[in-house]
Amino acid sequence: MGLVSCILLLATKIMDIIGIIPARYASTRFPGKPLIDINGKSMIRRVYEQVSKSPVLKQVVVATDDERIAAHVATFGGKAVITSHTHPSGTDRCAEVVTNSDIHFDIAINIQGDEPYIDPAQIDLLASCFVDATTQIATLVKAIDSQEELFNPNSPKVLLNHNREAIYFSRAALPYLRGIEPEKWLTQHKYYKHIGIYGYRSDILKELTKLPPSSLERAESLEQLRWLENGYRIKTAETTIETIAIDEPDDLHKIISPK
Repeated sequence: MGLVSCILLLATKIMDIIGIIPARYASTRFPGKPLIDINGKSMIRRVYEQVSKSPVLKQVVVATDDERIAAHVATFGGKAVITSHTHPSGTDRCAEVVTNSDIHFDIAINIQGDEPYIDPAQIDLLASCFVDATTQIATLVKAIDSQEELFNPNSPKVLLNHNREAIYFSRAALPYLRGIEPEKWLTQHKYYKHIGIYGYRSDILKELTKLPPSSLERAESLEQLRWLENGYRIKTAETTIETIAIDEPDDLHKIISPK
């Protein structure tokens, strides 16, 4: 571990950070997804074990609305918390965990429950954003290197300011490069895609869940636009790590080892 990494690790150790993995059973595109088998272990177990490797986390919790998931997490020694089944998003589920916890956590990190091989280094990188005491919310971005990804509406893009804060998220390829053929855009500008992992200061997280849906959020179907519209700042850190998310059954071929 390099000197800079050691300093960041020591700095994050001063904060109490919880890793929360929201997990619903009733997924529209893939019901029961957290419990599917991924090379001999359930999806949620693989995520939990990967997340637990992060040295910056004081606690790891699965936040679920389903007793089957909670019971399964207990079988491998994990911690699960039953949350309301009415939550519209993982953010709300995370807020309930933080609000009802007997332990005070300075930072909550919301980790996708459908990335079974998430690299714990991404969690450490995200946590390092909070060494800056002014950081309210943090997330990760990754440089886009293909036309397919740049113009894929299912892969949200991020616009950054000079402070590496997000100023907009969009399903469209932004910025639009006037006078340049779209197939040449990647050679003229550095585009970023959003990596869907968030960190929040606990007090900010509780505030976010009280905000009503916003016009830009409804237009793009991206929850984080609600936060930007209400004046919250989102710090970003750039990762080079690519993780695979399982959104629907057809995605399983990307990670299931052939027998």
